[in-house]
Amino acid sequence: MALRYLRAKRKQTFISLITFISVAGVTVGVMALIVVIAVMAGFEDHLRTKILGINSHIIVRNYYGSFGNVESVRSDLKGISKPSSGHFADFVRGLRGKRPDVTVEAAVPIVYIQALLSSGSAVSGASIRGVETGSREFINIGKIVAGAGFEAFRDYTGKGPPPIILGQELQRNLGVSTGQSIQVILPSGTITPVGMLPRIRTFHVAGVSTTGMYEFDASLAFIPLTAAQKLLGLGDRVHGFEIKISDIYASAELAEAIQNRLGFPFWTMDWQQMSRNLFSALKLERFAMFIILTLIVLVASFNIVSTLIMMVMEKHQDIAILKALGATDRKILRIFVYNGMFVGIIGTALGVAGGVGLCALLSRYKFIRLPKEVSQVYSFDTLPVLLYPADVAIIALSALLICFLATIYPARQAAKVNPSEALRTG
Repeated sequence: MALRYLRAKRKQTFISLITFISVAGVTVGVMALIVVIAVMAGFEDHLRTKILGINSHIIVRNYYGSFGNVESVRSDLKGISKPSSGHFADFVRGLRGKRPDVTVEAAVPIVYIQALLSSGSAVSGASIRGVETGSREFINIGKIVAGAGFEAFRDYTGKGPPPIILGQELQRNLGVSTGQSIQVILPSGTITPVGMLPRIRTFHVAGVSTTGMYEFDASLAFIPLTAAQKLLGLGDRVHGFEIKISDIYASAELAEAIQNRLGFPFWTMDWQQMSRNLFSALKLERFAMFIILTLIVLVASFNIVSTLIMMVMEKHQDIAILKALGATDRKILRIFVYNGMFVGIIGTALGVAGGVGLCALLSRYKFIRLPKEVSQVYSFDTLPVLLYPADVAIIALSALLICFLATIYPARQAAKVNPSEALRTG
């Protein structure tokens, strides 16, 4: 009956026009939601990839600063694992008896140095990391754009100025090129009768790298671990470990397991804590955009209300006849709810198809170019698109729920029609 009412020719063409507008409104709203959420998810994933390319998944530090027994701590870290939880794929594998464990894939000792870099003509502050020469697969220093990478660290024998790899923006600020020398100045230096004198060491620029993130490229530098230990007089001690794990989304649970295994004075921090403000802001922005764009579907639902109200007015006598033949109020209500839901389902289906299709086109052909100043900051020149099936499902269900709520009032009004009055006045 609902399908017959939907397909039947209207006495008032205006009702058919509003029905078409309602379907179009739901379609546009769902499609816009899917595309915008996919673009924002792609942007968030791009930032996460860039940040985790430089920062580790988990860092382990010591309340007392530097610590020894490096190999013993590394051995403890590599033996830590924890059952994965919280993901649907992991849940399915767990039902099959193949639930994966989150494991520590690598634990790399690190020395952190805050220093000034001087080229003679310019000075810039930098965060210097002392890294092992054999940790290339686990520490991403970015794309080498000039000179050498970790090969220069491997060739360092301890004699002469040690090598340093500068971020591209840092290298530009200092005005140096590969092969030239720079001075690393540590404010906490040697105490003399005339006061504290800074400690100054000469390094030669072995390479220049870029991560695509301005904040990292303008402040990061890398030197061999042994050179960093010698510069600070640490001996064989380090400041901490940077850890890579098999599942980045289980970093909080594994960080807690590491903390429990190592105990005091060690403490841990995972990548979600280190970048909490950034990713919280991105999630809030995605939620805000979801709410704003849902208003498009809400406006389309008002058209559904108008369509059904006018349909009830047009089918006034039909409803009365159905009731006289024995149709209950509940059945009349269901007819008009189904009628409105057909509009919602068609609009949502077309919107999902259009949104997914447009995301596929954007991902494959990348025909929307971003301004040059944006691409320089974020290192991508087209819209990043990442479509999660869960996002599509939430958007579709939200649209259907709004459409369902829009049908309740006119359907109840139809169910309240008094057959005797309707037939008498008709």
